[in-house]
Amino acid sequence: MTSPRTDKPRGLLHPTPDQLGLLHARLLPSDDLAYFVEHYWIVGWDLTSKPPFVTETLPYPSVHLVIEQPVSQLYGVTSGKFVRRMEGKGRVFGIKFRAGAFYPFVRTSISDFTDKVIPLTDVFGDAVLALERAMVPLDDSEQDQMVALAETFVRERLPAEDDNVRVVNEIVDCISADPAITKVDAVSNRTGIGMRQMQRLFSLYVGVSPKWVIKRFRLHEALERLAAGHEVDWPQLALDLGYFDQAHFIKDFKAMVGRSPLDYTRRLNATE
Repeated sequence: MTSPRTDKPRGLLHPTPDQLGLLHARLLPSDDLAYFVEHYWIVGWDLTSKPPFVTETLPYPSVHLVIEQPVSQLYGVTSGKFVRRMEGKGRVFGIKFRAGAFYPFVRTSISDFTDKVIPLTDVFGDAVLALERAMVPLDDSEQDQMVALAETFVRERLPAEDDNVRVVNEIVDCISADPAITKVDAVSNRTGIGMRQMQRLFSLYVGVSPKWVIKRFRLHEALERLAAGHEVDWPQLALDLGYFDQAHFIKDFKAMVGRSPLDYTRRLNATE
């Protein structure tokens, strides 16, 4: 039986209204695929008698393989926020690859996929259609069967383990785990990897720069602090996240989220 992922997802810009009854599951891969796959995710919805709903997230530095109708697609890293309008009835099954771990499957710069959505048949050919035909008719409760089909598809194309994937994930995990890391040179000092080497590695394997990854995780942290509902010391929060001043923090936050931190907090409070 497939095991669920139990940690809380990060990067959600606003909570999903409970009355929508959306299905959202995250499932862990088998041990032999865990080097490449972080988890599988399933989102299902039935809004046939309800108004459309817009979801917004600040995604991780990961490539996603997404099975859905009418077209299954490959999603490169989204440098801004990801927006999806949900209406009618549907379900999406996704494979979230670890940072850098999709490169061995295609052996081409992952930067070529950044901010792009590509038909999956363009990457893996018509075999994708057989996967769709087997997966799409399954019921929402048949999640183990969905994962089994996805894992067979991945195993049939499984490349050799690439040591650079391990290096990339060690760097990303280091950035994610330590809020004190706000500069690329701090990562370089911590890991012993030169800044230029790290830039080239991330361009080829991840599709975004180490600086982008740092900013994204620090913004994830900002979202969690704002969602906690405590009174915010804005200048201190900006400093904690590595910004020279509050104005630069507000500029970056607004560019990514689409509204100022104060407006975002007010919107969160209005939905509680």
